[in-house]
Amino acid sequence: MWNYLWIPFLISLSKELSLAKAQSPILLPSQLGIGPSDSPSTRCTALDPKLNYRPVIGILSHPGDGASGRLSNASTASYIAASYVKFVESAGARVIPLIYNEPPDVLFQKLNLVNGVLFTGGWAKSGLYYDIVERIFQKIIEKNDAGDHFPLYATCLGFELLTMIISKNKKILESFSAENMASTLQFTENTIIEGTVFQRFPPDLLKKLSTDCIVMQNHHYGISPERLQENPNLSSFFKILTTSTDKDNKVYVSTVHAYSYPVTAFQWHPEKNAFEWGSPMIPHSEDAIQVTQHVANFLVSEARKSLNRPPVRKVLDNLIYNYSPTFCGKAGNGFDEVYIFTQPSLAHL
Repeated sequence: MWNYLWIPFLISLSKELSLAKAQSPILLPSQLGIGPSDSPSTRCTALDPKLNYRPVIGILSHPGDGASGRLSNASTASYIAASYVKFVESAGARVIPLIYNEPPDVLFQKLNLVNGVLFTGGWAKSGLYYDIVERIFQKIIEKNDAGDHFPLYATCLGFELLTMIISKNKKILESFSAENMASTLQFTENTIIEGTVFQRFPPDLLKKLSTDCIVMQNHHYGISPERLQENPNLSSFFKILTTSTDKDNKVYVSTVHAYSYPVTAFQWHPEKNAFEWGSPMIPHSEDAIQVTQHVANFLVSEARKSLNRPPVRKVLDNLIYNYSPTFCGKAGNGFDEVYIFTQPSLAHL
């Protein structure tokens, strides 16, 4: 009788041993007989002296408080959603706020402390904000023409403003119904992604971009591929990487990359997937989070190529760490956190 009781145990043990043999073990270097050595071949690889491993990104603030006046109704208030700051920091860079209505000499001295710029989403398309965006864009082009690799990311409103500025037509935008929705990205025919934001996306994630709704759209305006191509200024500056479709099945340009400059513009919001929670339409799957991370990594990898090496103390005095974010996520479908600027700049330049 006792002999029969051993039979199930032996069968189970045999299955476990067979499974263990079938699986390829993951071994540590020490388990492979590779130990520490003083030979030059096993020392840490030297860092590339041409790259800046302490990059700083300037983010332009937007008029208002980001919460329709619930947090601050000061006429001078401007804000940066904390999701943009976290987006940059997640890829290994720090942030200096470029406060759009601070004295121009202060703002443009700050521009000399950073290695790239990010234009955020929002609504402002005229007045001082438009003028400042245009001036900063011109400075970015000048920096690149002078030999400094100085990237720009423009998101949603940022994309729309670049479209207006580059086309020299403030009425070029079209209406689209793409507010608060997740979507796919459709790559244009024969798109070459080498050298673009999509270059380091794994193949399976690139495929999912066109089949799964893993990017967040939230806009009422944009530009169709036909209108972009018809404008010689736009078509000679930008190549279209992707398009998307709004709620009425109208097609708009969703991602562009400049032919001759490190300038990328998104009609969608790569920062929201990982860092905003106010809307149930924001994708939060693992694939969606990977999209956020790959897009952030590309911006910062481009900023590391910048030749700018500003004084350390001036950078520290102007970092976003000198300000505190405000939690506003309980108020509704807006941002979870915002940095609000209502006083004269604290910059020490």
